[in-house]
Formats: sequence, structure tokens, C-alpha cells
Amino acid sequence: MLLFAAAAAVSFAGMVWTRKNKLVFGCFIAVMFIFVLANVWFWKDIMFVTKLVPLLWHMPIVVFIVVYLNRSWLIAFTSLFLAFLCYQVPRWIGSFTREIFRVIALNTVGVSEGPAMSSGVVLEFMSINNSGVLNTASMNHLGLIAGVFLTLYFLQKYAVKPAQRLLERSVKSCLLFGTIPFFYYVFDYAVVIYTDLMYSGNRAVIQFMPSFLSAFYLVFVLVFYAETEKQARLQRDHDMLDMQFRLAQTEFDSMREIQQISAHYRHDMRHHFALLQGLASGGEGVVNEKIKDYLRTAVSDMDAITPVRFCKNETVNLILSAFTTKAEQSGIQLTIDIKLPESIPFSDTELCSLLSNALENAITACEQIPLSNQRFIKLRIHSIDDKLYIDISNSYQNEPVFDHGLPSKPSLPVTTEQGHGFGTKSMAHIVEKHGGVFQFSVENGWFIFQAAV
Repeated sequence: MLLFAAAAAVSFAGMVWTRKNKLVFGCFIAVMFIFVLANVWFWKDIMFVTKLVPLLWHMPIVVFIVVYLNRSWLIAFTSLFLAFLCYQVPRWIGSFTREIFRVIALNTVGVSEGPAMSSGVVLEFMSINNSGVLNTASMNHLGLIAGVFLTLYFLQKYAVKPAQRLLERSVKSCLLFGTIPFFYYVFDYAVVIYTDLMYSGNRAVIQFMPSFLSAFYLVFVLVFYAETEKQARLQRDHDMLDMQFRLAQTEFDSMREIQQISAHYRHDMRHHFALLQGLASGGEGVVNEKIKDYLRTAVSDMDAITPVRFCKNETVNLILSAFTTKAEQSGIQLTIDIKLPESIPFSDTELCSLLSNALENAITACEQIPLSNQRFIKLRIHSIDDKLYIDISNSYQNEPVFDHGLPSKPSLPVTTEQGHGFGTKSMAHIVEKHGGVFQFSVENGWFIFQAAV
């Protein structure tokens, strides 16, 4: 009993069976075994010691899990209750072995089992062939010992890993998973060890466990369904965020490729335009003047597509150049105040996703405003003492709706449009990944996103 309770409990709690852990566990079992035997010798009453089991070795097992394995008290107690529940399997094996032996013993001595023998009391210590070596009690113990090792083997192979994941998943999952083992533990000691209510035929006791199990089953199904839905929703959000990152990487690579191609074209075309202007300036006439006008327009257009340098960081320059053009095409006044060093603690993909989502949302909100002279976006990014401060504000037509969620989490704006609403989640994920803080808010007709990383 001691070996099984301790081995199963520490396995459920997540102990890895390394050489060191085996040695420590072996010493712990030896000390506990001596301690229990000392109590049996001192009290001279095995039934009384049995009632002290929760205190004598269940609590030491819990303390061992908390101190040596560094697990929480909740996980430690739940692991113990699980081990106690699983211990019933070896007990069943022992009882089954005893019953088989009892039938064999009856047949051996030629006694038919009648009403007087139904309790098995008379044959409890019957020996085979009067040898006095093996009896039904001994077979019960042998079957139990074999069942202990057999059960531990199957628990290690099939049950320990899934149980560990459930225990460590969350406090709610641990409580839900450990409720039945806990109630069984309390029930068994209340009606079997400390009282004889179970075997006295008390109706309330007999009906309690089936009714409790049925009620808990309904609760478990409902809660488990809610948890499954929650996990599925989180997985969908994770997949969407992952897709956004891949799209951001693709978009950024395309922007960089276009910039490189444009740079080559601009470099070559400037030489061609310079040569043509030189040739055209050598003559007079209407044709030459038209050529000069056309070349001046071409050079002006070429300068217009040249990326503007907003700061020392080339990635930010490339992103802002693209969105400056989008803002102009939508009739939005974009004001940029940015001071950044050449290197900042973001990958190109993260930076592209963060700024692109923020500016894309701001442009979309401004485009819904009917009057173009009321469309404004203000972007301010500064780096102070190795920390990045981002402040993006935009005017809007429709009042934003926020999902307040948990009190410890900042509110996020939400949308009812299918396939949308992942931009703000992606922004929040990037900021939190780097240990920063963020806030979405509305103030005096401005929608504001602020972050410090």
C-alpha cells in the first residue's frame, strides 16, 4: 500500500525516474516504512494505525511532492487522491485471486458451499491439504502485491502522461479532474475506515455514490464541453495569428523586392533622362519644349515614388512609405513624428505586422468618414533609453466596440465582420511577447493605440 501510494502519486505529479530520483524515492520509502512499522509496534493496534494512515503516510507523500518535486499543493493532493483511487485495482485483483483460491480450496476438501459458507468466514484461513502454508488471506495478499506492480506498469505506460497534462493545464482543469478522486477518498474513509456505515446497509450511504457520480458526470460534460470550445477558439485565433505573420512576411518581402527593383530603375532612368535633357536643351522649338516638359514630369514622378526617409531604420522607412501613399490616395492627412535608431528589438516580420495592422486599421476607420477634411492619422514613434514608445491616433466615424475580457487584460476593439478582428490581437501578441504593455482607448473623437516595449 505504501509503495503503490507513493509511486503512483509522484508519477502523477510528474517525477522523472532518473537514477537520482529513484535513489531519493527509495530512501523516502524506506524511512516511511520504518516509521509506519514503528507506529504499529507502539500502538499495538493495527485498526487504529489504519485510521491514522492519512496522517502517517499520505501527508508525508504530499509534502514530498511539494518540497522535492516543487509542485503546488493542489497538484500534490490531487495526485495523492488519484493514486488512492487507482489502488482499488490491486485490491480487486487481490479479492479476485482470493475467491478463485477459495473455490479451489472448497473443491479440494470436498465441501459444498452452502448458506453457512456464503460469508467465507469459516474458510478464511483454510489451508490446502492441511499444509498450513497457503490460505485465502495469503492469496489475497499475493494477488494484491502482484496487482500493485501490474497496475503501476499500466499507469506508467498509459495514464501518467495524460494525467500530468491535465493537472498542469490550469487550476480549473486540476480541480475538475481531481473532484471524483477527492470525494471517493473522503467517502471511503468516512463510511469504511472511520465508521461501518457502508457494511451496515445504510440506505443513504449506498445511494450517495451513484447519485453523486451521475450528477458530477453531467457537470463534467458541460464544463468539459465549454473548455473544449474555449480551446478550439484559442487554437483558431492562434492559427489566424500565425497566418497573419506569414502574410506579413510575404508582404514585407514583396515591398523590399519592389524597392530594390525601383532603386535599379531609378538609377538607370536618371541617366537616360539626364542624357535626353542634355540633347533636348541643344535646340529650340515647340518639339524640344514638349520634350523638356515631359522629362521634367517624368523626373518629378520618379522622385515621387522614391521612398522617403523618416528615420534611420530602413524597415520602418519602407513600411511608412507604402502607407503614406495609401493615405494620400484615400484623402487622409497622415502626420508622422518618428525618431528611431537603425536597430530596434523587433524582427522585420514583427515590425511589419505591428505597424501594418495599426495603420491599416486607422486608414480603414478614416475611409468611413464622409468628409475628407476630417480624416486624420497621427503617428508618433520614439526610442528612449532602449524602450520603444508607439502612439497612433486616428479620427473615426463609427464608435469602436471593446471586448473587456479579463480584468487583468487590456480591452481590445472587436468587430462583427467575418474574418476580421485579428489585427489588434496580433498587435497585442507582439507587444506582450517582448514584455511590453499596450492600451486601446477612445478620447475626444480619437481612437488611440499606445504601446511601450
